[in-house]
Amino acid sequence: MSHTPDTDPPASAPALLPGEVPARLDEAVDWAAGVLAGAGVHFGHGADNPHTEAIILLAGATGLSLEVLMADAARPLAPPVRAQLAALLTERLSSRRPAAYLVGRAWFAGLEFEVDERVLVPRSPLAEFLAAGGAPWLDPARVRRVLDLGTGSGCLAIAAAMAFPEARVDAADLSSDALAVAAANVRRHGLETRVHLVLSDHFAALAGERYDLILSNPPYVPAARLAELPPEYGHEPAMALVSGEDGLDSVRAILQDAGLFLRPGGILVVEVGEVEEAVARAWPHLPLTWLEFEHGGSGVFLLEAESLPPPREP
Repeated sequence: MSHTPDTDPPASAPALLPGEVPARLDEAVDWAAGVLAGAGVHFGHGADNPHTEAIILLAGATGLSLEVLMADAARPLAPPVRAQLAALLTERLSSRRPAAYLVGRAWFAGLEFEVDERVLVPRSPLAEFLAAGGAPWLDPARVRRVLDLGTGSGCLAIAAAMAFPEARVDAADLSSDALAVAAANVRRHGLETRVHLVLSDHFAALAGERYDLILSNPPYVPAARLAELPPEYGHEPAMALVSGEDGLDSVRAILQDAGLFLRPGGILVVEVGEVEEAVARAWPHLPLTWLEFEHGGSGVFLLEAESLPPPREP
């Protein structure tokens, strides 16, 4: 049997960190943010700045929600919590694992999700599109079927179910490991009757289905580009990042067949990130609408069903 010491563990930081972890929440956040800012780590996996990432690490150390943490700046931190924060911060710096993986949680579209290395850390600008209910292209009250193609953690599918309360959402992925994570998140948000998980290579297992909205954040990183990315990306599943030599293999598959699966008046919305220009060059005759986002992000195109290439018959 392991022995639990009678005294609290020290709150002093490991040698990799400067000084001791402050005893008040807001001071601990500022301290951790300062450490992160000077450590050369990459921000972009659920946090785009050191302060937000420090709060995420503190959420892991305390087990509290972000809302509670941000509402109680003067909360005192017990020595075990301070020691845990120091341990998480040390691991973040030494391993370069994204903070979301270290704490097992990520936040997207105002919702909390379970995440681990089986799925990408949620971070798509499509959250803003869903928060607006797809306006002005869709009337949320009339959306009955949604497909999230390449669902990963299920974050887009679940956010879509929240945005379109009358819709059934299919969440498809080629990875059974990713679907296991998505299933946990569907249960977490009580959406088992509305979000249906499908093991599918793109549209392969969806024959006969028709949707008002197809969403996708597919892999789009060119194979040679992966080695150039910050180390944080090396902890994410490569199959969810890389899509052929030019990064466009998955986009090709989606554009080739999406017309078979959209209802008249339906829309296709796809995130392609840094290969936006390559997509525009590859499909110069498609009337792609590139969405703009108030809160940052780019590389998302929209196509109406009537503008898609003629579908390939099965």
